[in-house]
Amino acid sequence: MKRFFLCTMMLVAFICASAQTNLLFDEGWQFTHNGKTISVDLPHDWDIFTAPDPEKGPTGTGGGWYAAGKGEYRKSFKTPIGELVKLHFEGVYQKAEVFVNGQKAGQHGYGYTPFTIDVTPFLHRDKRMNEMVVKVNNSEQPNCRWYSGSGIYRHVWLQTMPALHIAENGVFVTTPEVKGDKATVRVEVTVENESSQDRNTTVAVGNEQLIVSVPAKQTKAVTTTFIVNNPHLWSPNDPYRYEVKAELKEAGKTIDHQTVHYGIRSFSFDTENGFVLNGKRVLLNGACVHHDDGLVGAMAFDDAEIRKVRLMKEAGFNLIRTSHNPTTRAFLDACDSIGMLVIGEAFDGWRTQKNPYDYSTLIDSCYREDIHAMVLRDRNHPSIISWSIGNEVIERKELRVVQTARQLKAAILECDKTRPVTEALCAWDRDWEIYDPHFEVLDVAGYNYMIFKHKSDHERDPKRVMWQTESYPRDAFRNWATVHDNVYVVGDMVWTGLDYLGESGIGRYYYEGDRPGESFAPGGQPDWHGTYCGDVDVTGWRKPISHYRDILWNDHNDLYMAVKEPDGYHGKIHETMWSVWPTWPSWTWPGWEGKSVEVEVYTKAPEVKLYLNDKLIDTKKVSRETQYKAVFSLPYEAGTLRAEAGGKSVSLVTAGKPARLQLTTDKKVITANGQSLAYITVEVVDKEGRLCPEAAIPCEAVVKGQGQLMAFASADMKDREPYTSPKVTTWKGRAMLVVRSGKAKGKTQVTIKSSLTAASLTLRMQ
Repeated sequence: MKRFFLCTMMLVAFICASAQTNLLFDEGWQFTHNGKTISVDLPHDWDIFTAPDPEKGPTGTGGGWYAAGKGEYRKSFKTPIGELVKLHFEGVYQKAEVFVNGQKAGQHGYGYTPFTIDVTPFLHRDKRMNEMVVKVNNSEQPNCRWYSGSGIYRHVWLQTMPALHIAENGVFVTTPEVKGDKATVRVEVTVENESSQDRNTTVAVGNEQLIVSVPAKQTKAVTTTFIVNNPHLWSPNDPYRYEVKAELKEAGKTIDHQTVHYGIRSFSFDTENGFVLNGKRVLLNGACVHHDDGLVGAMAFDDAEIRKVRLMKEAGFNLIRTSHNPTTRAFLDACDSIGMLVIGEAFDGWRTQKNPYDYSTLIDSCYREDIHAMVLRDRNHPSIISWSIGNEVIERKELRVVQTARQLKAAILECDKTRPVTEALCAWDRDWEIYDPHFEVLDVAGYNYMIFKHKSDHERDPKRVMWQTESYPRDAFRNWATVHDNVYVVGDMVWTGLDYLGESGIGRYYYEGDRPGESFAPGGQPDWHGTYCGDVDVTGWRKPISHYRDILWNDHNDLYMAVKEPDGYHGKIHETMWSVWPTWPSWTWPGWEGKSVEVEVYTKAPEVKLYLNDKLIDTKKVSRETQYKAVFSLPYEAGTLRAEAGGKSVSLVTAGKPARLQLTTDKKVITANGQSLAYITVEVVDKEGRLCPEAAIPCEAVVKGQGQLMAFASADMKDREPYTSPKVTTWKGRAMLVVRSGKAKGKTQVTIKSSLTAASLTLRMQ
């Protein structure tokens, strides 16, 4: 009875609201796929609940060998009170068709942009329930070069509003002038009149009252400015945000309002000063990041999006490129609040296909709509410093490519003129200078793996501002040095910040006898369903290359030590283009006693001393000439390896046999809203609590109480167990469990069973 009362009160509050309202519409869907119907709550990605299948998976090596196909989502709901009722979809992959009460209400092709459908004409105005059906068609494969997921993988919102209202994303805040003691803030408010009569209304922003007449079925924008004295500037190191509220009034009554967060900051790009933020040059240490959230696939839970940004921040990055598509609002909100610069990218390719059913099939009819959807939604985020219109387009040698670039840039400028436009260009042959007319369209030139051309390009075009929009992980030092030494090269973006699903085998190293070749070899790499090129793996563990890159780019006195896997320990090692040599923070190499092992110590301290079992092995000088590494070779002997530098010490200790499982959660309390996630690290440790780095222990997760198991997996991109299965085998001694909150307060008991003693912990939902 109590539960019914609460739900009724919530509904009454929703119906009585006079202004625009947004109700999260994620709960209570019926999902049908391959003849089976189940109940689901959004966000939902049906692919991640299945296993990658190299023999049948139509998405191929690019999509991670997943099934894709067609699916249907169905939901019943009462007609809310409001002149207009709309459905806002943050993202559906892909080719969505929306039906209400048997009538087609709208459709949307591109899987990565949000869209809104007015369902007012199709709703019942009596007491009958409405039935909505969303048909998703991801059967045309392959259509993406990475894992896309399938389904309504982002949030859905039910919106009600008066016919006269502030337009969607209709409050645009800019800071055209920012000086030390004051900033000018400009607020543009767009009013939309969807009624059949001309309307007069008042827009209120702060103390400003602006009277505006809006013709029937049209929009009208009004602008006001105000001064903020002694502004608190937004930056990655101090991500402070302000708030502005715009109200729409008629006959003295507020009928609609929108509140926007914004940051006050100034930035510029030029070849004399580089990238300047708030008056200071900043070197851009960037990471390319795909849209998936690792273990939960494409399901864009807010907690997963926030975690992704936090992992990149903790890894020392100050820039993310959303390769190669628009990201989520939650992701950008996290970049704003945590402090992360962003390049917002629209598309991977243009008119010449990379895959048979990619964006080339949509671009002519959809590009303007999709660019507007991205820019209008995202333009208030202070984190975004550039828009990107494409990536490695295939038609690079055709005359039309320049015209296409101009068209896409023009579509951006229709919505936002405050940020530069970039694009990531690449060459697969010797023809690079042919890009000069193409680069002329861009405000900042994006170089994929081509920054070695910077000197001759700068001589030919001294006004060209460059950044490397993709780079190989192993080139960390060279790329840092290029940016550090050449002011016209403003940054570097490694491929990638995070491991991701799809593009199977990128970044792999392999042993003699394994399938040879790169990820793009004929037939792909069917043993893999994802990449291993990230600085951070899918469980959130930072690889040694991440610590090295962090030390290069950031002024701190960190000290990190890792050991290169001995060639032949598991087999003869072969690298690929995006790989680094397998290197681990481990001094556990049983069976290698007396044989040579190479140890790397990363630091900006001038000298490193290395000890084994308290015996000094050697002292090494460290400088830019040594690439801020001290490299030692010594015969392996079990015990304690210790490095000392700059008054700091770091040790690696040989682990014993696996003794137990150790569980660590990122949070002990999560919100009981059905949307919150807890990430629990599972580690195999010895009796002293040291990680057993070679432990491969089959485990099973049992989740009881108010939460539910969302995913359980390791970072092994060759494991074909579904990510959402309760079973996993630890890899390198680790695995990760994701628990989704329920909708009721209470406790959730998490137990991991294995051949070792079971391990448990308790989460609280509140």
